[in-house]
Amino acid sequence: MRNRYKIFLSITLIFIFLLGFIIGAYGKKTAPAETGEIYEYLKTFSDVIDIVKRNYVEDIKDKDLIYSAIKGMLESLDPHSSFLTPDMYKEMQTETKGEFGGIGIEITIKDGFPTVITPIEDTPAYKAGLKSGDNIIKIDGKITKNMSLIDVVKMIRGQKGKPVVLTIMREGFTTPKDFTIVRDIIVTKSVKYRLLENGFGYIRITQFQEKTSRDLDNAFNELFKSNKDKPLRGLVLDLRNDPGGLLEQAVEVSDKFLKEGLIVYIEGRKKGDRMSFHAEKKKNDYEGPLVVLVNEGSASASEIVAGALQDHKRAIIVGQKTFGKGSVQTILPLGDGSAVKLTTAKYFTPKGRSIQAEGITPDIIVDNNLVKVKEKGISLKEKDLERHLEVNKDMKKKDEKDKNNIIDENDFQLSMALQILKSWEALRGK
Repeated sequence: MRNRYKIFLSITLIFIFLLGFIIGAYGKKTAPAETGEIYEYLKTFSDVIDIVKRNYVEDIKDKDLIYSAIKGMLESLDPHSSFLTPDMYKEMQTETKGEFGGIGIEITIKDGFPTVITPIEDTPAYKAGLKSGDNIIKIDGKITKNMSLIDVVKMIRGQKGKPVVLTIMREGFTTPKDFTIVRDIIVTKSVKYRLLENGFGYIRITQFQEKTSRDLDNAFNELFKSNKDKPLRGLVLDLRNDPGGLLEQAVEVSDKFLKEGLIVYIEGRKKGDRMSFHAEKKKNDYEGPLVVLVNEGSASASEIVAGALQDHKRAIIVGQKTFGKGSVQTILPLGDGSAVKLTTAKYFTPKGRSIQAEGITPDIIVDNNLVKVKEKGISLKEKDLERHLEVNKDMKKKDEKDKNNIIDENDFQLSMALQILKSWEALRGK
């Protein structure tokens, strides 16, 4: 009994301390009734922990109980808030540097099942044929229904060279299909490029990482050399299946195509809590004709770039409507090496458009799978996710493969982009 009392007292003191910290951070006095309600629920929470500790069939570590409670609390908020254990936090920091273990997919939870947002290009998942919208029904034979995102990630990741079997259900499938994928160390090359025909350039951004802006500068330099030191006649910027990444990199990439003006702004919970990012004219800005390719796998940072260039009428956006992730996640490290990934703001395009659950609609809508429609994955959007953030109307403004000189004959969207560049002068005159 004495031990149970100590546990109860320790947990209660911890939560009282956290509550005091939160109240102090906001610099406001909490009303007595409100404080009483919080204490009441904290007592309920501590009672449950005490019950579990005394009566559960097996012994459970205190850390596991607390971690699980925090995880459940954050995952109930929206699809992108989560709790990162110390190991997961380390992995996430590695991912932004462009190297991590796994099969190379961005996933979320939809209708209780882990669902592919996009397979990252040139990874085992991409080569195995996974598509945006694929529902992962089983992992190595274990049913994934109602499994947490963290647990799904743990099961998919593993030692390099060891296979994992994903059972996939896709629109067009009559029964689920097994995909055996061999895990590897995923090293994603952020920027790829090549010279197309007649002096037209092609740059693909696969993910917005720490070195993306620097890699983009290198791509421009190499394309200039390949074009016999002549300026490009036009450029295709390919953001298809780019799941996003670092906000600051999205801003820097956008800045390379804009002379001036607002790129993106974010607004949080408090009125007036706004942060804006602007373009500045620089020597190495690209000022030529520009077409941007997007699809349902383009999310987050990709949508910031596409939205900024579209609002400034700097580029023609071609492809399919984007994913629609217009929220900002902040990583808040904790003392034990873990971290909280919390949705803290929404971002808006220069004209005040919220992309959250809306996405970017291309200027020219082009389906890239005109022939193989049956093989096309389900078009998964942010608005399809449970607990996705709704668009706040009050926050809106009123204004609203790799050979040089070769285009994959099946890539209809890229072919269309090149044709637009060739006709740029006529289109601009129009």
